[in-house]
Amino acid sequence: MSDKTAKLRVVKDIRPVVSAFSVAAGFMRGISIKQFAPKYRRREFDVLERNKDSRRTRCQLFREKGAGNVPTIVLGGFVPDATETVEFQRTLLRRHGSIYYLNYSRNGFCQEMFAAQLNDLIEDLARRGQKPLIMAISFGCGLLATFMRNAEERVHESVRGLVLVSPVITTDDLIRPLEHKRDGVRMLESNLKKIVAADPADESNISKHIERSRRCFQALFNAGAENRILSVRHLAIRKKINDVIEYTTARGGFERVKALRDFRFPLLARTLFSGPVLVLLAENEADIMVSSSPTLKLFSEASLYTRIFPSCRVKRVRSHSAGDGVAHASLIFHHEAYNELLESWYEKLLYPRLKLAV
Repeated sequence: MSDKTAKLRVVKDIRPVVSAFSVAAGFMRGISIKQFAPKYRRREFDVLERNKDSRRTRCQLFREKGAGNVPTIVLGGFVPDATETVEFQRTLLRRHGSIYYLNYSRNGFCQEMFAAQLNDLIEDLARRGQKPLIMAISFGCGLLATFMRNAEERVHESVRGLVLVSPVITTDDLIRPLEHKRDGVRMLESNLKKIVAADPADESNISKHIERSRRCFQALFNAGAENRILSVRHLAIRKKINDVIEYTTARGGFERVKALRDFRFPLLARTLFSGPVLVLLAENEADIMVSSSPTLKLFSEASLYTRIFPSCRVKRVRSHSAGDGVAHASLIFHHEAYNELLESWYEKLLYPRLKLAV
């Protein structure tokens, strides 16, 4: 028997075992992460009362109980869901408190409904004497920036701090102006541009562009997994990630991109949030975000970002392995690099007196 034949036989033989481990890992996650509803949901019900169609845009809210008293609210990017995005940060976050996940609806998206649900959750935690940290990833950072800009002072006072991972806070972060396109157009940029320009009433055209975007996101995820040894945890969440990509409807995908289109870059003359903020930029952000990105420029200069976040720290996330640069929002494949920065920031923010004593 040749070496190649032997290897193929071994792979075939272990596939059922890997599958069984993946199912078991997924089952354990299901036990830990449970659906949650705040006791008071006044704002959510107000939106539903005004717009019956907003029912299909409601986020799914989940909770994973933690040991401490400082919860973290997680807002994901376009994909994957929040529950999958921080799979390799869960242990770290649970150490300080429960984790609350907002998974966007697969059938639609509405910023008003999102803001109402996030508002209700923050208020629910405040009633229990808890001030959450909010951790947003990529597209979720734009949602959070919009939310904080419109939030009442009471909400600002009820939030302990923000974590922004690979922030995308304007469409111009992903789509270049015409004068900057001499070096060609990237696949993601091209897809987003067509969706942004699509007629909302032309379902056939929207479906065509969203289908191309599905293939684009699948290619991006597969590129991140390429040449890696995937653990059982990686395998357990891979199907969930692919499910989000496959089963998010054309209307749901279009409305997420519409929300991105509606983002407004923050005015530098106004503070967006005065509390502690940690910004984590991947070393290879430029592979996804365009060179003319206003957000990359903003967080490259302290004199700029401190105008909207007076108490902000910006950290560059770098790989521990040569030739394996950290990609945009790569919390799954480069979790070690992210976790050491997150852990340090959480510890210094939440236990400053202990650090002084040491």
